Amino acid sequence: MKRSQINRALDEAKAAFDKINWILPPNPRWDISDFGLGQFDQKGLVLVNLAEEPEYCEKIMYAKKNQQTLRHTHKLKKEDIITRSGVLAIQLWDDATTDKDESHTFEVRRNGEPFTVYNGQIVEVPAGQRITMTSGLYHSFWPLTDDCVIGEVSTANDDATDNYFTDPTVGRFPKIEEDEPRRYKLVSEAQ
Repeated sequence: MKRSQINRALDEAKAAFDKINWILPPNPRWDISDFGLGQFDQKGLVLVNLAEEPEYCEKIMYAKKNQQTLRHTHKLKKEDIITRSGVLAIQLWDDATTDKDESHTFEVRRNGEPFTVYNGQIVEVPAGQRITMTSGLYHSFWPLTDDCVIGEVSTANDDATDNYFTDPTVGRFPKIEEDEPRRYKLVSEAQ
């Protein structure tokens, strides 16, 4: 990704957070991903790590319509994905091999209550609602509205080693082309 694209995406995310009165902590830990595919406007996500503790983590994320977070799972992390503004679509699978299978059902928790879905089902999550992702549950998500602010509360977070994408060409952190000065330090940047 070009640094100019990163700066612009983080500016847009900050404006979206401001619009819903989500106040970021001092020195927020900014993160961004184009999943190594160079198609940020179609396959990308802006993230801010709000809490990074050994036992738990909290993030706030931002995505625009038609911007997808690709199918992945976590072997260790359990997380709640909470829509803070807009409407989020989350597609769910309990294995990596099936695309869609209505005869194969499993249970997730939606707003703390059991909810039965089929493999590959898309669930709409409007603002204020949440879906619980247990470890091993594959998921992909994207906004159905013009944009979406998405919360995440989870067990300990390790973005470097606990993201397992079904597409082996996907990477978690972007390679950065410096075409303008950095305005935001990213989680993946040492200095």
